[in-house]
Amino acid sequence: VQLQASGGGLVQAGADLRLSCVGSGRTFNYYPVGWFRQAPGKEREFVAAVNWSGGRTYYADSVKGRFTISRDNAKNMVYLQMSRTKPEETAVYYCAAAQRALDAGTIQDPNNYRYWGQGTLVTVSS
Repeated sequence: VQLQASGGGLVQAGADLRLSCVGSGRTFNYYPVGWFRQAPGKEREFVAAVNWSGGRTYYADSVKGRFTISRDNAKNMVYLQMSRTKPEETAVYYCAAAQRALDAGTIQDPNNYRYWGQGTLVTVSS
């Protein structure tokens, strides 16, 4: 499985931004996909995830109600719609694909994701 994230850029605080992740490989559509972010000098942190069908979504508390994750398996795409962005959300955003089913207790752990994209930089200016 190969992943490629895109859609990052420079936005002003409060703006919306949509990130995209395209996946290749036969198993991409079978397992969860997550978005993580890493700011300079900080650890990688969970942002959001979606199960294989798109029917279940999970969010970090910090983004709940502002970000929406979705997937279109017909296009091998996963999206992260970011709304009301904040300067502290400036980071490199990564999409990652798991190789097994995950639940609410395991889906936030980056160690449970086997495949990672190269990341896309989001800069939110104040």
